Amino acid sequence: MQIYQTTIRLKPYRRGFHLITEHIEEALSLSNIQTGLLNLFIKHTSASLTINENCDPSVREDMKNFFSDIADNKSYYIHTYEGSDDMPAHIKTSLLGNSLTIPVTDGKLNLGTWQGIYLGEHRESAHAREIVVTVQGE
Repeated sequence: MQIYQTTIRLKPYRRGFHLITEHIEEALSLSNIQTGLLNLFIKHTSASLTINENCDPSVREDMKNFFSDIADNKSYYIHTYEGSDDMPAHIKTSLLGNSLTIPVTDGKLNLGTWQGIYLGEHRESAHAREIVVTVQGE
């Protein structure tokens, strides 16, 4: 059993959902692991990771609009230390999650045809994000 771990740093993205699959594939290729599991963990409380449709950009826009609709602009938020998008960002992260586990087969992510890995950026003024990539396998 081998374990490979690295941290990737993503450039700042605007608020929304962004395909980052290629960044993860690059990190995986450095592991030399052919069969196993890849775990992703984002080290932030105002950004998330999820897997969804990777082809039609309107999916990403609909995702952004849906999560904005359910979490933004609530008059009862108390936690607004970093601005009005602070608490909504934390809620969106809790709903979507901060980690993913994906099978690795023949040295590649074993995703479905239309699946891609998204960074959910939930802040208006985001900064670079760090994702810990851990691959276990043979």
